[in-house]
Amino acid sequence: MTARLCRLFRMRLVLMNGVAALGGYLLFPAAPDAARLAALFAGVCLLAAAGSALNQLLERDLDRLMLRTRNRPLPKGELTPAAVAWIGAGCLTAGAGLLFGQGLIPALLGLAALCWYLLVYTPLKRRTPLALALGGLSGAAPPVIGWCVAGGGPGDFPVVLLAGILYLWQVPHFWLLQRRHAEDYRRAGLPVFHQSHVGGGPAPVCALWIAAMVAGAMMLPAFGLIGRGPAVCCALLCAPLLISALKRWEPALFACLNLFPVLVTMALCVGR
Repeated sequence: MTARLCRLFRMRLVLMNGVAALGGYLLFPAAPDAARLAALFAGVCLLAAAGSALNQLLERDLDRLMLRTRNRPLPKGELTPAAVAWIGAGCLTAGAGLLFGQGLIPALLGLAALCWYLLVYTPLKRRTPLALALGGLSGAAPPVIGWCVAGGGPGDFPVVLLAGILYLWQVPHFWLLQRRHAEDYRRAGLPVFHQSHVGGGPAPVCALWIAAMVAGAMMLPAFGLIGRGPAVCCALLCAPLLISALKRWEPALFACLNLFPVLVTMALCVGR
């Protein structure tokens, strides 16, 4: 059962959302509180798990057609749609309850992000390959939730910058993922973003998005949001991204993009 739930929740993405929320919390200039950190992490992870479960419920017809997703619990018949609905509702209730305990704004932000993901992005990606540009808004919410739990406001510049970096990260990351599984997406009838490029590597639009993401990351030390030591680490992290994009080393670029959110969060932790 544990393995089924891990595939239902997509634990890597769940944990990534939790880590991004911790990054937003740690960015706030105040001493961290362990109990609030734990509640924040658990609440955001539970909402992300609910989003994954309910998304798979809505897309079970597509998941059956794709090699990448046909081993998920619903296509394999390991869980029924009713069971997934109850599991998703339970995670949603628990996650929202934890965030409500930390304040009204964090809970409303979490619920708004979940609704945007399920009710806007999920149906829209059946219609246009550019749906990710809108769907990325929900993925940029966790650091804002963490910042608000720490005592900040959702419009404060530091967390808007961090959320913007995370938003910029999502688009090239998932465009490259879509390119890797392009035949799968076409088999399921999903529109695929056409990346015009010469030779291998990312398309110019994808490389431009990566450059914007790197520029955003370098604004963290420029505005004094992280210290000198983490700033050097941040620069060392961004250099392979740019080199991989310019040299069209797609496997290396994809690996760097996978590590990017965690390493930025580590820089925030060290830079406190």
